[in-house]
Amino acid sequence: MNGYGAFSDDFYINLILTTEMELPKGRESILHFFEQIRRRYPKLQNFYSRDKNEYVIEEEKDAGSYRWVSTESKRINTGNVNPSDADAVDDLNRTVLELIPYELSVSPLDCESLSVMFGFDFAYRGNHNEMIADVIGVAPGLQPFLKVPYGKVLSHEPAIQFALDEECRTQCRVSFESRTNAYQVRTSDFAEEQLSVYLTVRRYDSLGPNDTYVAEYDRLVALGRDLVEEYLVASILKPLQDAISLP
Repeated sequence: MNGYGAFSDDFYINLILTTEMELPKGRESILHFFEQIRRRYPKLQNFYSRDKNEYVIEEEKDAGSYRWVSTESKRINTGNVNPSDADAVDDLNRTVLELIPYELSVSPLDCESLSVMFGFDFAYRGNHNEMIADVIGVAPGLQPFLKVPYGKVLSHEPAIQFALDEECRTQCRVSFESRTNAYQVRTSDFAEEQLSVYLTVRRYDSLGPNDTYVAEYDRLVALGRDLVEEYLVASILKPLQDAISLP
């Protein structure tokens, strides 16, 4: 797991469960859920409300490696930033998924989608869109537009989404996020900001009567790790890292 971090400045794995029905809003249910998490992970102690019906508990961020859990109206999320090993990630995510049927009344029937996202951030002072175009490329049909007068690239965030099973119920999406804007391109005044690469494995629809959230998480995270190791590192992460490190 810490090997993933060798290919970017920051690396994180997020778990996202989107429900069909709204989660309980009562103080007792919400607080008891987060208290159970804190009891198991004492370093998760900073609890706060970010927006209406959105609550977060997180570890201190000073060390650069930390975990967090949040709930929204119809979403439960976890985050593991710069994790040291896979066991630490899986342990927290499995614990949250084991708790939610009892603490938040989330049954397998209530699943709209369950996602595992692998995120990679690169600190880069320059035009993120041009960097992505240079390293990842531009679709042949769009390449002529790069020759238009004043045709500086202002937005280039390619994405691909594909199925991982015959029913198209399990899918993978690879996408990019640029943080370069038109003002920076016009003035050539670029701040050092994060250029992000995301690989998300997502399962849609309710779970089966014999399925569990934990077992489905194990399946999705295994698929995601295989895709990162077999494809993403060699075709995207390493080339980006090499290009950004050039003087």
